[in-house]
Amino acid sequence: FKVGILPRPIDCLKGVRAMISRSARYRPILFEHGGDILASREMQFEHIFMQHGTTSCYTHSVNVACMSLWLAERLRIRVDRRSMVRGALLHDFFLYDWHDSDPSHRLHGFRHPGWALRNAERTFHLNRIERNVIHRHMFPLTPIPPRFREGLLVCLADKLCAISETVSQNKLLRRLGIVHG
Repeated sequence: FKVGILPRPIDCLKGVRAMISRSARYRPILFEHGGDILASREMQFEHIFMQHGTTSCYTHSVNVACMSLWLAERLRIRVDRRSMVRGALLHDFFLYDWHDSDPSHRLHGFRHPGWALRNAERTFHLNRIERNVIHRHMFPLTPIPPRFREGLLVCLADKLCAISETVSQNKLLRRLGIVHG
């Protein structure tokens, strides 16, 4: 991979396919507000770690940022685009392979927002919206909801992308005859 080249967003759920055809228009926004994040050495590690199926953490984070922008536009919700994009790109900035059997990765779903926030604060200057987006993106698994609109949109985008990435993986496995159903 090359720094500065964004992967194309994955084929999202039915009804969200329009976002894919327009995803190229979100890429300049990602670079404008999150270029330093995308080019950082730490973010490049996310290419190594798988998130859902065959989707890397890096690609997932880019997908969530694009989906968040699309949702804000589609739902006509005014947002701080910079904070939302940066929070979306850093929402899973935990920098480890959560699939490893390491005991410290237990309860990953509950704990990784805090780890992602700590890593992001060490590496980047964050505002309060960005911190809240990162720390609260796992609602309702974690009991406290996001405080800002940007966080709610990233939370929703994260769920939509996770479902799509997982379903796309299962569809591929079915086609290959690895799983059935």
